[in-house]
Parts: sequence; structure tokens; C-alpha cells
Amino acid sequence: MLNEINQDAKTRMNKSVEALRQDLTKVRTGRASTALVDGLKVNYYGSDMPLTQVASVAVTDARSLTITPWEKPMVAAVEKAIINSDLGLTPNTAGTVIRINLPALTEERRRELSKVVHATGEDAKVAIRNIRRDANHQVKELLKEKEITEDDVRRAEDEIQKLTDNAIKDVDEVVKAKEQELMAV
Repeated sequence: MLNEINQDAKTRMNKSVEALRQDLTKVRTGRASTALVDGLKVNYYGSDMPLTQVASVAVTDARSLTITPWEKPMVAAVEKAIINSDLGLTPNTAGTVIRINLPALTEERRRELSKVVHATGEDAKVAIRNIRRDANHQVKELLKEKEITEDDVRRAEDEIQKLTDNAIKDVDEVVKAKEQELMAV
């Protein structure tokens, strides 16, 4: 029973760290990445579709992306989706190819993005602590039902705390790596 609780907590904490990694791929650094536009929704004949389902996205060099819609009428819709997004990017259209040039990040913008990265990391830590709280609550429920002893509770809480410490350490490493990537010129 305790092993199941620990295993569940460990799995959920690892998922939180993975979710953080995914969220941070969307934060723009000095390099172009297709992950920047992965979340964009394009109006495709009346329904919102992910950009990757209506066009191919490629990194042409370190500072530019190329988007090629599969249908000519979609060029305007893709352009509109990019302009309306909160990415702050300006598309340049040449026929059926849309180019997005990523300007170099200013020092001020790097600091703002660093704060965003830290806030995202803090959210992941809160999620991990909530998982710890849930696991400890499950252990205490077992004690109430007299299925385990108080010594078992102490050992289980220590084990859950170790899992929590490792997960938070992983979050700190991910945030630190992203921050270094951001601050590299």
C-alpha cells in the first residue's frame, strides 16, 4: 500500500517536471525553434486547428522560421494567427512562404523572460508540493484506518519528502539551464 502511494507520487512529480520542460520550450531564447509556434491555432475553414496541421514549420537558420501552408488560401489565415498571437512576431510573406525573423533579444527582454521562467518553475514546485501533501494525506488515512503503524507513517513521510526534494532539485536544474540559455548572447 505504501509502495503504491510512493510510486504514484514519484510518477506525478516526474510528470510535473516534464510539463515544466515542455512549457519552457515555448519561452523564446536567442535561437529559433519550431516550438515557438506549436501552440498557435489557425482558423481553418471555420474551425481552429493547430498550425502544425495546416502548414509545415522549419528552422532556416538561428534567427528565422519558415512556414509553408499546404493550401494557398491558408497563407492569410496563418499570417493573421501569427499577428494576433502574443508572440510579438511579424510575418513576412513571399508567395506561399511565410518567413518569421526573430529579432535579437534585448537585455531588458531577457530579464523579463527570466522572470517568466522563474515563475513557471515556482508553479511546478507548488504542484510538486501539492502532490506531497496528497501523498502524506493518503498515508495518514491508512493510519486512521489502522492499516499501518505510526513508525510506518514516519518512514513513508520521510520517503515522500526525499521524492519531493529530488523533484524540486530537478525543477531548479531545468530553470537554471533555461536561464543560462536565455542569458547567452
